[in-house]
Amino acid sequence: MKNLLVRTMCAFAALAVTTAYAWDPKEIEERHEKAQAAKTEMLEKDPNMQRFFDSAAAYVIIPTVGKGGIGIGGARGKGLLYEGGNITGEVTLSQLTIGFQWGGQAYSEFIFFKDDLALEHFKRGNYELGAQASAVAVTAGASADAGYSGGVAIFTQAKGGLMYEASVGGQKFKVELKD
Repeated sequence: MKNLLVRTMCAFAALAVTTAYAWDPKEIEERHEKAQAAKTEMLEKDPNMQRFFDSAAAYVIIPTVGKGGIGIGGARGKGLLYEGGNITGEVTLSQLTIGFQWGGQAYSEFIFFKDDLALEHFKRGNYELGAQASAVAVTAGASADAGYSGGVAIFTQAKGGLMYEASVGGQKFKVELKD
């Protein structure tokens, strides 16, 4: 059992580590298509979400975040940073959590930046959202009372899976800006 726990911890630690990679236009185009599909699905569930896309200084769409855990958990996903509707960077989300958790799930994550100050803070790299940061689940009318906290608004949209969780952990983002 101890050996399994050590292997699980190592696997999730490796999941949380991001590496540098070259900007691949084909991969970016595929990710853009998936991001636009996630955006369309989100707007179908709650058309009022359009106000965030229209008013934000920039936003990130991570079309699929995979999350899983048994005691120790992790999540990872890759997405794109959009400024003025143009792709300006690639974003990698990593998360490591500790606590009661079991299962796996997939979801999309949307991060909106209210102003240039919040955006520049994010773009400096190694941005972290602490365990106290909360995301709003996208459902019909979810955006009605949603707002920014610290210049950032976060929304998630479930894609599938089931996860029981009472854990602590934050999300870390790595940003690779387009040259």
